[in-house]
Amino acid sequence: MNLLIINGPNLNLLGLREPAIYGTQDYPSLVRFIEDVCREECVQCRVFQSNHEGAIVDEIQTAYGVFDGIVINPAAYTHTSIAILDALKAVALPAVEVHLSAVSKREPFRQISYAGMACIRTFQGLGFEGYRAAIRYLKAYLTK
Repeated sequence: MNLLIINGPNLNLLGLREPAIYGTQDYPSLVRFIEDVCREECVQCRVFQSNHEGAIVDEIQTAYGVFDGIVINPAAYTHTSIAILDALKAVALPAVEVHLSAVSKREPFRQISYAGMACIRTFQGLGFEGYRAAIRYLKAYLTK
């Protein structure tokens, strides 16, 4: 099983950006965490991060025929990007959305998730553990 893990804008600034919301661990720690979880679950993965919407769309499009599923934290693009929604729908790979913070309890503009409309499940407010939950959920979904 091969999963694509996509992280959106500003996640590269983890540890610096609003630590009260996103925690004090940095982005390399998140990547190690994801890779360790995938190793434990006997899942191969590619971890990708970009601050650019088009690069994320391109990565989703290249996933078709290569990956079995996608775990995506679109970050701020969650609430704005119909392009990411359309890319997820176009490749039609099972996708799970992750958010480090509990976006449903934050500002009103964060209540809409365009990417989530193409996802089979969302995990939010669990910090790094949300990725573990998403990877395990997607693995179980794909092996049914």
